[in-house]
Amino acid sequence: MTVPAGAASPTATPAGTPSAARPPAARAAVTATPRRSAVRPARSPAALRPRAGTRLFTFVNHVDQTLWLAAGEQTAQPALTTTGWVLPPGRTLTVRVPDHWNGRFWGRTGCAFDAAGRGHCETGDCAGRFQCAGYGVIPASLAEFDLNSWDGMDFYDVSLVDGSNLPMYVNLVGGTTKDPLDAAGCSAAGCTRTVACPPALRVTAGGRAVGCESPCGVFGTDQYCCRGQWAPRDKCRPDQWPVDYAALFKEAEPFAYSYVDDDATSTFTSRGEAGYRITFGVSP
Repeated sequence: MTVPAGAASPTATPAGTPSAARPPAARAAVTATPRRSAVRPARSPAALRPRAGTRLFTFVNHVDQTLWLAAGEQTAQPALTTTGWVLPPGRTLTVRVPDHWNGRFWGRTGCAFDAAGRGHCETGDCAGRFQCAGYGVIPASLAEFDLNSWDGMDFYDVSLVDGSNLPMYVNLVGGTTKDPLDAAGCSAAGCTRTVACPPALRVTAGGRAVGCESPCGVFGTDQYCCRGQWAPRDKCRPDQWPVDYAALFKEAEPFAYSYVDDDATSTFTSRGEAGYRITFGVSP
């Protein structure tokens, strides 16, 4: 994600960056405090109402599997109070997020946790913890936000820079900016689909495909990772890669980041203290 000069740091992380090398998230995020178990299912969003200085983020699960939502924060800032949630198929969950928050949300899949919140996920795993204390393992589709960052604007995006484990799209709720996507996850450039992942990028678990990793994460070359002599924006061109893998991610989600410098069609802004609706699933 790119923001104007003087804006707060963007939330995007270069493709292929190992999770252990990424900045640790401040401990935090949610609407409910666990009681007997660290792992609890999603609650009805009706429990939350707007409150000054916060936003409401609603997550919708339109896929056919349970998701374990996670949050990671980019910089020291107003923090969330919980960073892990369970979201069964067909359910919604609303989380209160402090204004000026800068971070990301993602869905983990294939998880199993004990009552203490320790376990493992097939994708998006957070060091085996239900409550994340940092960024998850790639690949993971990311919803990234920098709230009230510069000139009263929010910056937000969907990032597939590190790959994709779930189709995802983001809608505005309120605010004064026209939503660039409709409620079905379609923009002027197209709708939300699952990435048609080639075998070279496919991530498997138990003999099943569970994600599609970025070419940077798989091959680790300077050209695919847009570094070294390919670091300048005019040199980081997927159409000159050995294989234009970025085009596959862009075809699936035309509004999302498909590689690290894909700013022109992938960074969105909003004004007016908007809330957000993050949907996991393809366009109907």
